[in-house]
Amino acid sequence: MDPLLRPLPARERGFSAQKIHGSHDVAAGAVKVCLYSHDTFGLGHLRRNLAIADQLLRSDGRFAVWLLTGSPVIRQWNLPPGLRVQPLPPVVKTGAERYAARQPGQPFGLTKGYREALILKLVEEERPDVFLVDHAPAGMNGELLSTLALIRHELPQTRTVLGLRDILDEPSTVRRVWDEQDIPALIEHAYDDVFVYGSERLFDVVAGYGMNAALAQRVKYCGYVVGRSRFDQLHARASSAACWNPVRAAGRPVVLVTAGGGGDGQFLMRAYLRALRAQRASGFHTVIVTGPLMPAEQSAELHAATVGRDDVEIVTYTTDLVPSIRQAALVVSMAGYNTSVELLAARKKAILVPRSAPREEQRIRARLLADLGLCTYAEPGPDLADALAALIPAALAAPPPEDRLWDAVDLQGADRVVAELGAVAVDVGRPRVRGVA
Repeated sequence: MDPLLRPLPARERGFSAQKIHGSHDVAAGAVKVCLYSHDTFGLGHLRRNLAIADQLLRSDGRFAVWLLTGSPVIRQWNLPPGLRVQPLPPVVKTGAERYAARQPGQPFGLTKGYREALILKLVEEERPDVFLVDHAPAGMNGELLSTLALIRHELPQTRTVLGLRDILDEPSTVRRVWDEQDIPALIEHAYDDVFVYGSERLFDVVAGYGMNAALAQRVKYCGYVVGRSRFDQLHARASSAACWNPVRAAGRPVVLVTAGGGGDGQFLMRAYLRALRAQRASGFHTVIVTGPLMPAEQSAELHAATVGRDDVEIVTYTTDLVPSIRQAALVVSMAGYNTSVELLAARKKAILVPRSAPREEQRIRARLLADLGLCTYAEPGPDLADALAALIPAALAAPPPEDRLWDAVDLQGADRVVAELGAVAVDVGRPRVRGVA
């Protein structure tokens, strides 16, 4: 079996705090960047941080990069050469602002304390020039507060940056949660800059989330982040291998069905299979990528539902979906940040089916892209199978969106993050703009 398609090995299901190193030496004068990715659900945060890390490490030794991650699959991921990784004990989100240790029987308080200690230790030992926090200003359940306090009082040379994806949730919900948790004050006192991995023209986070004038001055719209290596693959002439069996596809157009990590994607795949059964002859080959985080019993149910069908193939896992996206005739997926961006970079016809809970993020993104004419939107719900049965053949037959529509989306986020962080090398002495507690 292709090592990229294997399920998570039993020996990797536990946790080891041992660091994963690419290279131990830091080049003289390199800007030291520490990326924090809490990774409590799915693969989105990990994939975005790895895209940023990859671009930083392609910059001729200008950067040394560390990644703090709670992803349970980090040890089987394709890591950028030279990246230093500090795994954190994985946790799983159980509800709004509620978490549990992923390891059965492990007290959450103990897990959180261990994570917090590992983060503090790395930052204190390495004293990074930049501490770039993904998505969660206070970290998972506030685990970054002690580290942010250390930086503020003991490491004045370290620039703190908050990186936000294009859409967090329905704006009124974000404003309410931020007010309840005093997030605006935390950002104002703890962060020098706010990078938005999106476009102001498509979604204005300053207005949407009610940021005051002081915070608005720190916001930099970087564009959507798609890793350089992935972007190059998407536009390369040579054809990389897709994740399906070409013999089974037998020259038919392929519909690729994906739900990212797969932890909450079974609803989409079940509805898709019901839609397929409603068609007498599909004329295309279906490839369903369940994802490494789909529970085993759900994956088994999907396999059972496809027994006897030579036009449906199930792939458990791939760490690089880009070649498959590029070679598919149509992609049916949820509307997570990374998958959506990779579809945009590939200029691929897609049907986006957002999850409806716990956040409205995916629904907002899917509708926005559909309004731009860049995808087809399907509402999740009891009628999803019927909707897909009609939408799939129509999408396959439709012409692709015009180039001018694709060109309206800025995909240079990784390049701009590198440019912004590169300024640290000549700007270490700039006075901090964050407040003093």
